[in-house]
Amino acid sequence: MVRKTIGMAIGTVAAAGLMVAAVGWGTAARGAAARANDVQELKVTIREWDVPTKGAHPHDPAVGADGALWYTGQLANKIGRLDPATGEFKEYPLKVDNSGPHGLVADREGNIWFTGNFAGYIGKLDPRTGVVTEYKMPDEKAEDPHTAVFDREGTLWFTVQVGNFVGRLNPKTGKIELKKVQTDNARPYGIQINSRGEPFFCEFGTNKLGKIDPKTMAITEYALPEGVRPRRLAIAADDSVYFSDFERGHLGRLDPASSDVKTWASPGGAGSAPYGIVITPDGMVWYSESGVKPNTLIRFDPKTQAFARATIPSGGGTVRNMAATKDGRVYLACSGVNKVGIVEVTR
Repeated sequence: MVRKTIGMAIGTVAAAGLMVAAVGWGTAARGAAARANDVQELKVTIREWDVPTKGAHPHDPAVGADGALWYTGQLANKIGRLDPATGEFKEYPLKVDNSGPHGLVADREGNIWFTGNFAGYIGKLDPRTGVVTEYKMPDEKAEDPHTAVFDREGTLWFTVQVGNFVGRLNPKTGKIELKKVQTDNARPYGIQINSRGEPFFCEFGTNKLGKIDPKTMAITEYALPEGVRPRRLAIAADDSVYFSDFERGHLGRLDPASSDVKTWASPGGAGSAPYGIVITPDGMVWYSESGVKPNTLIRFDPKTQAFARATIPSGGGTVRNMAATKDGRVYLACSGVNKVGIVEVTR
């Protein structure tokens, strides 16, 4: 069944390559598709834990300052913490009803910042006291802050999907600034920071990636091949931007310096729906295929362009985001099966 699906994807990509060769990415896409049948076994250990609250729908994971696995319990209105060494959980209820906690990230002091996706605010949790501070969006149209990330200066950058904004929050003053994306219904989604301090984000509603000028907040857009829908992204050490093409079942890469885009057919085929993605310190690109049941974990080697694959023991139930630790482990939130997980390479 898998072989048949992959074969269909190869044919689709090869046909599309003829149409887009003029823009310089078709050759790489066809070559990668030809290799899609040759997928290596991904030798990893995947440990999973049930989160304490049933139906919590853990959405995003984050790495705490002490190495703990943090997650948003989106439907439980809680932020959770797992100690990987002991398996002990601690949950922090939120005081704003139906906050819908979504994205989260730790700051240098160990505070956990999260997006209140259902309630139009960004929150800061102090794990030492359990106190949560809310920062309300200054524009009611910015109703759904989505994903957040810190730059090296300590500024928190974030996307607002339905509201069609990107924004930044100064933790010292609490000031929030918003910038409307020039493309209508761009649906800003995943966001990361490159080595120059520039935030890049996915425009999930169209075939574009965006870059924010950290000084002026002006947005530069990068066109991707027709039909691509980038959902999450990760940035390599050389500032290449890798993204999951949720719509067409591809892994993509943007070179911001040249605007060149390359795509590779994901091993699971056109309906594999790549979603959460991260790059580990060794430069490997990891992502999950949410359209494959059980969900798969894919590792892509940029040097050899080889794919390796493993299935997620619980089935995953959609891995919406990932986080990488300094020692190369990958943290997962498996929303549909109410679990969080840790991936370690088997030596």
